[in-house]
Amino acid sequence: MAMPLSSETDKLALLTLKDKLTNGDSNVLPSWNESLHFCEWQGVTCGRRHKRVSALHLQNQDLGGTLAPSLGNLTFLKKLNLTDLNLYGQIPRQVGRLKRLQILSFQQNHLHGEVPREVGRLKSLYALELTRNNLQGEIPMELINCSSLKKIDLSYNNLTGKVPSWFGSMMQLTMLELGFNNLVGNIPPTLGNLSSLDTLYLAGNNLEGPIIHALGRLSNLEYLSLSTNNLSGQVPNAFYNLSNLQVLDISNNKLMGPISSNLHLAFPNLSVFVVASNQFTDNFPSSLCNLTRLIEFDLSFNNFRGLIPPTWGSSNNLIYFGINYNGLIGSGKAQDLDFLSSLTNCTQLSYLILQGNNLGGVLPNLIGNFSTNLTVLDIAHNQISGSLPQEIGNLVGLGLLAMNKNSLEGTIPDSIGNLKNLVRLSLDDNNLSGNIPVAIGNLTMLSEVYMDSNNLEGSIPFTLRYCTNMQTFAAGNNNLSGSIPTQTFEYQQGLVNLDLASNSITGPIPPEFGNLKHLSKLYLFSNKLSGVIPIELGACSALIELYLDVNFFHGNIPSFLGSLRSLEFLGLSNNSFSGTIPHELENLTQLNALDLSNNQLYGKVPLGGIFSNITAISLIGNKDLCGGITQLNFPPCPKLPSNKHKSSLRKKIIVISVIGGILISFIIFVSIYCFMRKPKKLPFLPSLEHKYLRVSYGELHQATNGFSSSNLVGTGSFGSVYRGTLVHFERPVAVKVLNLQTRGASKSFMAECKALGKIKHRNLINILTCCSSVDYKGDDFKAIVFEFMPNGSLETLLHHTIEDSESTSPSLNLMQRVNIALDVAFALDYLHNDLEEAVVHCDIKPSNVLLDDDMVAHLGDFGLARLVHGVASHSSSDKGSSSVIKGTIGYVPPEYGAGRSISAKGDIYNYGILLLEIVTGKRPTDGIFGEDLSLHKFCKMAILEGISEIVDSRLLIPIDEQEERRVTQQQNIKECLESFARIGVACSEEFPSQRMNIKDVIMELHAIKHKLLP
Repeated sequence: MAMPLSSETDKLALLTLKDKLTNGDSNVLPSWNESLHFCEWQGVTCGRRHKRVSALHLQNQDLGGTLAPSLGNLTFLKKLNLTDLNLYGQIPRQVGRLKRLQILSFQQNHLHGEVPREVGRLKSLYALELTRNNLQGEIPMELINCSSLKKIDLSYNNLTGKVPSWFGSMMQLTMLELGFNNLVGNIPPTLGNLSSLDTLYLAGNNLEGPIIHALGRLSNLEYLSLSTNNLSGQVPNAFYNLSNLQVLDISNNKLMGPISSNLHLAFPNLSVFVVASNQFTDNFPSSLCNLTRLIEFDLSFNNFRGLIPPTWGSSNNLIYFGINYNGLIGSGKAQDLDFLSSLTNCTQLSYLILQGNNLGGVLPNLIGNFSTNLTVLDIAHNQISGSLPQEIGNLVGLGLLAMNKNSLEGTIPDSIGNLKNLVRLSLDDNNLSGNIPVAIGNLTMLSEVYMDSNNLEGSIPFTLRYCTNMQTFAAGNNNLSGSIPTQTFEYQQGLVNLDLASNSITGPIPPEFGNLKHLSKLYLFSNKLSGVIPIELGACSALIELYLDVNFFHGNIPSFLGSLRSLEFLGLSNNSFSGTIPHELENLTQLNALDLSNNQLYGKVPLGGIFSNITAISLIGNKDLCGGITQLNFPPCPKLPSNKHKSSLRKKIIVISVIGGILISFIIFVSIYCFMRKPKKLPFLPSLEHKYLRVSYGELHQATNGFSSSNLVGTGSFGSVYRGTLVHFERPVAVKVLNLQTRGASKSFMAECKALGKIKHRNLINILTCCSSVDYKGDDFKAIVFEFMPNGSLETLLHHTIEDSESTSPSLNLMQRVNIALDVAFALDYLHNDLEEAVVHCDIKPSNVLLDDDMVAHLGDFGLARLVHGVASHSSSDKGSSSVIKGTIGYVPPEYGAGRSISAKGDIYNYGILLLEIVTGKRPTDGIFGEDLSLHKFCKMAILEGISEIVDSRLLIPIDEQEERRVTQQQNIKECLESFARIGVACSEEFPSQRMNIKDVIMELHAIKHKLLP
């Protein structure tokens, strides 16, 4: 006999559910503790009378696991919400026992299998929400028995079959969402019976046939989306009876014919009108101008024609205006752009997309009168003429500006430097002239720049180096001259595509190109470049296309090109290359085309790899080549010398080698002897070789005004840092003077020089030189000279603005903090993953993160750094000192305290604490933290309970109840702060194996940054 259900069975059911959800980890749901009554557990609500569970809300938590069948024992349950818990497995059939259930919500999980037919037993069910899972099979007919069901959301699954016609008998339905499944067939006419329906979402299926007349009977319908199907035919007249419609999306179908000319009468409440990617014809529907509530309309990719009416002033709510690629909109004449004047009154307009039409006329100066809310301005692929007005610089909110493929002329105005939020700039295929403005360096958010196919002249501006987020820079087919500025592209380490082809650029390829680890396409053909291909280019392992044709390069074709295994296209033709073809090019298995024609190459043509494909190579114009496959028709190569001659030659080489070896040994011996007799205290630069300018103690003494306290900018564990000015350097420098009386200071000096001498990255402090000498008293003196960071340390900006009321340091906003976190992450990724010997920093904390003029972060103080042979290993020098805790209290990873050797995972722990300090404004050594509470635990608990309570208050925007946008912005910031804190918590987990990978950190931070963009 079955045990009667009671509050005790509810408790057992909850505990079983917990075990399934958390895999037995009691730390995941800490409030579900048996010392408390289960009605006090997080997310559990009980009825007053029976103390049985009436509601269970556990949404938006990182739990995982499966659903226990014991869920069916919670028979007093009315509301069940397990949204976004990373659930997998199937929905248990036992949910059919929850006869009192009103709301069943398993949204945004990974559940699979069919929708249980047992759901049809839930007579009280009001809302069934299973969107965004992996459910399969057909929609169960048993749902027809749910007589109270008003809301059904099964969208974003893998459901099959047809849209059931029996939905037409569920007269109580107000919402039916079946979008983005694999449903087929026609829209059933019975849906027209659902007189209470206000939302119908059938987008993203494989529905076909016409839009049925019966939909015109849905008089209460407010939201209708039939987009992304295979619907065809014309829109029926009955469709225009839906007078309550607010959102209409029928895009991405095969619909045709005209659109009603009285849209404002048919749909007076319409706010969204999207009919893009169909086959509609007729004139531009001018009645859209009369829809005063219109927020978004999109007529893109149709066959509309005529002029755009100039009467948009009453559309105060308009955000999105899209008519791209109709082809027949506009006359190619002056009046085509008259409508822009009225659109300037639409103060909410964010997207103005006019690409791919027949618009003509001169771009008016009033373009600068648009609201600063304008994010996208796209007028590409038209016939617009005239110059770019200076007023374009007023549109400071722009993230994308596309004016390519028009007939624009004149210069690019300097005011473009005001567009500091610009991410993409497309001005290619016009008739622009003059120089690329130096002000482009202000656009530090720029990711893509297209200026090719114009008449631009002058040199590439050196300020381009400040656009450190650049991924594509295309300025080919212009009249640019001068050399490629050194160090310009050194800081753009995310650069993927660089096109400077068909200009008049001179000089060599800068060796800094070797820093472009992500470079995929490099077009430098048809210039006046000279010199040899720098060996540093061999570090660009991501190169797919490399075109250096038609220049003045000379020397041998370097063999390191054979190590660029991703190369698919290589063009070196029409230069002055000499020597033989390196056989290493045979190793390029991805290579599809190789052009070495019209050079001065000689010797044997290789036979393997691409050289075996006559259609993929071009070697003409190299008259001294021989051999190769027969189709090349080169003469056979001369035979090698006989064995007798080879033997004689071999003997001569051996004799010469022996004599040479003796001479070299003698020279080395004499050198070592002389070196050992030198005075002990001569200057030296450990591990820096001769790449840095040497400085003396006297020069540093003079540069810092005698190491005056007025020049002191900070003190650390092993010494003090002074600001100074050296005659050899244009900008101020920072001089770190080691206190050699401090234990470990000398070792710290060696470690820092050794580490920084081997590495170079835009987010690492740049060492200028080292000095190891004696001071005026004859005592040992050691110092390291760095670039000076004008904005000081992250420590100062995070804490002194709160603690020091007289501080003039600016407060960091959230975007700046995310950028700083990204910069440090980039530095760690480079140190751990991009070097032959990985570097573990060992002391990542705010005082070691320094900020330059542009608030770009640089990681410094490598006094504790260690070189290791891999991110999971350690050097031999560490073995004997693993018991010494390396780092700063509060930031030291737990495993270091337990005697484990240093590793990259230790840096990740440091970094995680740094992130939590950035988001909370609290140091890990703050007085509120002790044995039972750390900064990590403090933030981990807050993520579950409410992130707003613990974040730095300066990051939260005061909410004005009259401003809904401010409320939305506040919510967006809260979500970003929560994501930021989650990353910090995940990086600072106790066990190294549980900490985040730095590349995943970068990806997550990029997502936060993208969400914060306007």
